Amino acid sequence: MRSITKKGSGGYQLSRSHETPPQTAEQATRRWRGFRGKNKVTKYLQAEQYGLCAYSEVRPDQLGLGCHIEHIAPKSANPARTFDYSNLVLSALSSDDLQNIDSDEVFAGHAKGSDYDDLLFVSCLQFDCARYFAYLSTGLVEPFRALSQAEKEKAQYSIDLLLLNSPYLVNQRKNWLDELDNLIDIHIREDRSLSHLASVDILPANDRLSPFFTATRQRFGKVAEQLLANDAPELL
Repeated sequence: MRSITKKGSGGYQLSRSHETPPQTAEQATRRWRGFRGKNKVTKYLQAEQYGLCAYSEVRPDQLGLGCHIEHIAPKSANPARTFDYSNLVLSALSSDDLQNIDSDEVFAGHAKGSDYDDLLFVSCLQFDCARYFAYLSTGLVEPFRALSQAEKEKAQYSIDLLLLNSPYLVNQRKNWLDELDNLIDIHIREDRSLSHLASVDILPANDRLSPFFTATRQRFGKVAEQLLANDAPELL
């Protein structure tokens, strides 16, 4: 999970709506359904997230998937935050996608739904959220081993809530990491630059990041950290 830095307020329409926020879950649902500024907010979020799903780090556009505006703190329990830009991120899977995906494959925001414990959830808006998760060669994600027990529980809660180990995501991650590991092996064997290789998938291109940014960053380790420090410190 990559840490997302919120910028701005999401545009005039969202800010105006947030001036008089809903007070009940029913109001939140009705007003959000009728909100006409979603396309504008989506563009802000896409730029902020470099095209990645906030939770899974897939690139929906590369997979033929849609996306939706996700309320981190669900609007049903937090109606006053319905139009709060600091509570909004972009998550993979549109409502149309749900018609073509088995229920056990649904991940990210739609898997989370209205189930949410603020004290347990690792938010993508936390500056250190990436340190909670380890991405394995099998495609699985698990709590980072160096965490305290309490932190591991938070990481596992978030993995389960977002279904970050859905079969679909595990397969996508494994394929990505298999290809990446093969390229790293070739570069090491042929004494080629790992920094150059890392730059292809660590640095933004046309304001977009490659999928599974955090898993890729972990794979390259110090090489990635130096590259980001030099060329994209905003992503550290």
